Amino acid sequence: MTQRTRPPFRADHVGSLLRPSAIKTAREQRARNEITADTLRAIEDREVEKVIAKQEQLGLKLATDGEFRRSWWHFDFFRGLAGVAFYTTDHGIQFHGVQTKAETIKIDGKIGFTGHPMLDHFKFLKAHTRVTPKMTIPAPSTLHFRQGRAAISQQIYPELDAFFDDLANAYRAVIYAFYDAGCRYLQLDDTAWSMLCDPNERAQSKKRGDDPDNLPARYARLTNAALQGKAADMAITMHSCRGNFRSTFIASGGYDFVAEQLLGNTNFDGYFLEYDSDRAGGFEPLRFFPKGKKQLVLGLVTSKTGTLENKDDIKRRIDEAIKYVALDQLCLSPQCGFASTEEGNILAENEQWAKLRMIVEIAEGVWGS
Repeated sequence: MTQRTRPPFRADHVGSLLRPSAIKTAREQRARNEITADTLRAIEDREVEKVIAKQEQLGLKLATDGEFRRSWWHFDFFRGLAGVAFYTTDHGIQFHGVQTKAETIKIDGKIGFTGHPMLDHFKFLKAHTRVTPKMTIPAPSTLHFRQGRAAISQQIYPELDAFFDDLANAYRAVIYAFYDAGCRYLQLDDTAWSMLCDPNERAQSKKRGDDPDNLPARYARLTNAALQGKAADMAITMHSCRGNFRSTFIASGGYDFVAEQLLGNTNFDGYFLEYDSDRAGGFEPLRFFPKGKKQLVLGLVTSKTGTLENKDDIKRRIDEAIKYVALDQLCLSPQCGFASTEEGNILAENEQWAKLRMIVEIAEGVWGS
């Protein structure tokens, strides 16, 4: 076994990191108009440089900007697309025991892409790291599932096929733009696939006017259309999550309902799958993972608590997974980001870094240094 020089890496992570106090304070000051946008950006720049250096010091072969410039992991990107309206509502997204901020989106125009501020975020990251810069954006299926048919203008899109076509075209343009900016490691973050594994979430999907039984195949076609024509030297992965806000979750259920379509029929280079708790089910659905060059990143380390896992327990879980996927096609990461929203999960920064350091150490022990 060997370490990898192409992403995803044996020791990897999903992307978001706990916001330091300087970022949180500056964003609060900006919201009260106590500092300018330029001052906020300068503070963000300084903190991003620090978090890049910290990732490099741990021995990671990738670095993200921690998503430090975002409030949401997904809405901040979607609101930069044409045809997407961002607005406040009377309630947030319901997690177990807690709600998010009361904000959401709807599609009130033709979906399109003409540029995005996150391209500049990536360029800053690339200019300040010595390892592989990794960019994270939400997956196209996420724009549809949580909002559903009910949030898509019937006037603009009387038929959903046109919506999915425009969405795929927009994402192809997004991928080309990041490639032109120098991005060779792009991750599409997704909750749709894993939410479909929960019968309760499928019932909610029906209430929104969709047919959840047909969505896995629909999302596979959407994904492949979005990835069509991508450059061979650009690795594009997908991260699947059942919800991650303030250390809570939304959905439960193994990957059985989606595994054949997700693992067998989508053209990603790698998959980050959540496997830190019983809510994700067993490894049996991994039998659909194709042999070859694709990589499967096992999310065996939780980002939801600060308790450090036992290394031997993680290694035993890897041994269980190789009954279905060859060791040379496996990597290791946390199951999700540490701060999918700016609020962050309930653990300390030193606990976050201890988990990432442990992942590097386990990867060196399993696959070699």
